[in-house]
Amino acid sequence: MKRVAVVGPGCAGKSTFAEELGRRTSLPVIHLDHHFWKPGWVETPSDEWERIQAELVAPDQWIIDGNYGATFDVRFARADTVVILQPPAPSCIAGALHRSLRHRGKAVQAAECPERVDADFLRWIWRYKRDSRPWMDKALVRHGHLAVVELRSRRQAQEFLSRVGEL
Repeated sequence: MKRVAVVGPGCAGKSTFAEELGRRTSLPVIHLDHHFWKPGWVETPSDEWERIQAELVAPDQWIIDGNYGATFDVRFARADTVVILQPPAPSCIAGALHRSLRHRGKAVQAAECPERVDADFLRWIWRYKRDSRPWMDKALVRHGHLAVVELRSRRQAQEFLSRVGEL
């Protein structure tokens, strides 16, 4: 486990999981949100985004967290492991609301992007398994070399992390 992509719906705990996995493995952690969002929640253009990700995955060791389905292939081609966090949608919705209240107005996900939650984001979380997950599954099939770990609850994620030293 030298190059790990951590993926899943919004507020599944990807960033927290990646940070803890990085602490336990000493692998550098990269949060895609920090690189994708420009101040004021402006998206990076897709051609620039692919170039940035190609640069981020070039090193021999990393943990990269973030979904960004259009660029799964960039990460999955270089990764050796994919960790899918897939807690139930209500848990992710609760996480989104809690994070929004806890960090209201603070830039948590990216510089100069104050925390927010809106109906579109909540809808994306709710429909992730139906609408977004199939894209990820197809990308995983294209990259058959990957070790895939799916964790369906925060408890399973904690149990996985507790075993990292044993892996």
